[in-house]
Amino acid sequence: MADTSLDTVAEAPPKDDEEGTLKSMAANEDEEEDVESLPHSEILDIFEEGLARLVQNPLLCDLPIQVTLEEVNSQIALEYGQAMTVRVLRADGDVMPIVVVQNASLLDLKKAIRRFMELKQQREGGVKHISWRYIWRTFSLVFQGEKLDDDKMKLKDYGLRNRDEVTFVKKLRRK
Repeated sequence: MADTSLDTVAEAPPKDDEEGTLKSMAANEDEEEDVESLPHSEILDIFEEGLARLVQNPLLCDLPIQVTLEEVNSQIALEYGQAMTVRVLRADGDVMPIVVVQNASLLDLKKAIRRFMELKQQREGGVKHISWRYIWRTFSLVFQGEKLDDDKMKLKDYGLRNRDEVTFVKKLRRK
């Protein structure tokens, strides 16, 4: 009897839900074949067009055209109050808007500065390699006259808030 019940189950017509699922699976397979048949350059063009439309959104309009997912996520986190912008003033007067999470440490800020500079170099060209070990040995970050030197300390413990300005200052040599 157990064998007959298995035969009946196998021969039972599919229900409407199952039929819809099977049809959608078949449609997905057809779409995957269509996607696989497109050359890489066309897929890249489609993606870039979608990304350009996304960046036209008023929430994301400050982002560059060649935006990364990391930058989009940072901008959204900033809009929802989960992140803050720290303005880093360089010696040449250039201001870098660096986005970090609210509870970021000084080390997180340094990593964000490094990532900002890497992305800027990729987009604009220029110097291929920066020795960050040299940078952090030679320069300090200063906020309201206080040198930020403890990498583990949170930025909010230094008193940094959204849109505050931090300055690169050359360290004095000891003799």
